[in-house]
Amino acid sequence: MFITLEGIDRSGKTTQAAMLAEALGGDALLIREPGGTEMAERVRILLKDPALEMGDVAELLLFSAARADLAERVIKPAISAGRDIVCDRFVDSTAAYQGAARGIGVDVVEELMKLVVGECMPGLTVFLRVDPDAAHARGLERLAAGEEDGSDRFESEGVEFQREVARAYDEIAALHPDRIIVVDGEGEPAEVHARVMEAVGR
Repeated sequence: MFITLEGIDRSGKTTQAAMLAEALGGDALLIREPGGTEMAERVRILLKDPALEMGDVAELLLFSAARADLAERVIKPAISAGRDIVCDRFVDSTAAYQGAARGIGVDVVEELMKLVVGECMPGLTVFLRVDPDAAHARGLERLAAGEEDGSDRFESEGVEFQREVARAYDEIAALHPDRIIVVDGEGEPAEVHARVMEAVGR
């Protein structure tokens, strides 16, 4: 099964994706977005660089190029081989961030994603819902403690941007209830993992 995890920045997606992949067994494939191929990892560096100015459409197309490479080279073969796949972010991130928060349009992005990923769509998407203000406060604490360096272009855009993204995720989840399950992302990692496993079990 192809499972994606979605949510705003600092929602715990990366931790939960790793825990889910481990729970699914040794043959499960854990990947992240953007990334997963040499080309996509290079694009990731560009997209996350806070010193780099970038137009909204250029940003959307860079994400799309990285995802198209990942879908063709990694996800499609893994699906054909019958492997479980867990991906930290996928098409819904682009719909929420670039489609809604950047103002390009969720419908425009979702139509583009049909071309970008083809049939490589997740069978299940877990949306980890967390409070944007609480997530932002955690980020400031980590920054003060030296656990983060503030070098991520998206995480550095402020809490209002994350509120826009959170609202977009709620709307996207409502558009695709057959695929997206909303999970409470608040609490200790083990507590959230139990909720994620319940969603996967359903």
